[in-house]
Parts: sequence; C-alpha cells; structure tokens
Amino acid sequence: MNPGERERFDRLVEQVITELPAAIRRAIENVPVVVIDRPTPELLEGIDDPELAADPDSLCGLHSGHAITERSVELSGEVPNQIHLFRVGIIALAGGWDRHDADVSIAEEIRVTILHELGHEMGLDENDLYDLGYD
Repeated sequence: MNPGERERFDRLVEQVITELPAAIRRAIENVPVVVIDRPTPELLEGIDDPELAADPDSLCGLHSGHAITERSVELSGEVPNQIHLFRVGIIALAGGWDRHDADVSIAEEIRVTILHELGHEMGLDENDLYDLGYD
C-alpha cells in the first residue's frame, strides 16, 4: 500500500466511526481501534483457522484480549484489549480501489468489520455474529 491509499483508508475509518450510533461509539471508546496494513506474525499466533493461516491477507479484523463477559481480577495486568483493522483484507473483500464506488464499498466493509470485532469484545462468538449478519 502506498501512503495515499493508507490515508484514504484511515479517513474512511474515521468517517465510519463518526457515523456509528452513539451507543456503539461509546463502546468503541473502551477498546482501541488499531489500523495496520496486514496482520503481524504475533497477531496470527492465536488464530486456529487453517484458511486464515494459509492466507492472512484475507483477514479483515481481529479482536485481541478477553471479552467483557470473561474478564476478572485474575486478568488484571494483561495487555489491554484491541480491535485491529487490516487495510489489505478489507480493501480486497470490498473489491479494491478501482471500483467506481470504492469508498462506499470499503467503508461498508470497515463498518461490518468494526461491528464484528466489537461483537467479540462484547462476548459474541462467530455463530452469534453470523446470525446477526456480521460474518
């Protein structure tokens, strides 16, 4: 990715977050959203999905840490939860920058990814998110 594409993507992230309902924006204030091009090897260590391991550039987002439903005082001192957004995966899933409606389709994938990862923060698993349409 070049710097211009990163800047364009990051502006879309800011726009999407601004347009989310107030209750969801408040929930996001409690967990940082980190935007990087692609997952690092360290982030991939905890992923058990063989398809993602074979093609990590297809990954759009990742929630790291423990869901609020699993937290306890025993977990104090651990690294804070984060939501990671991966530019390469999101752009690819949305069809790339060359589409005539690229900003709209990429912004929609950003929105779905944020809601999906925030769902994990709230304790939802993949089946719950699939049922809600955030797969």
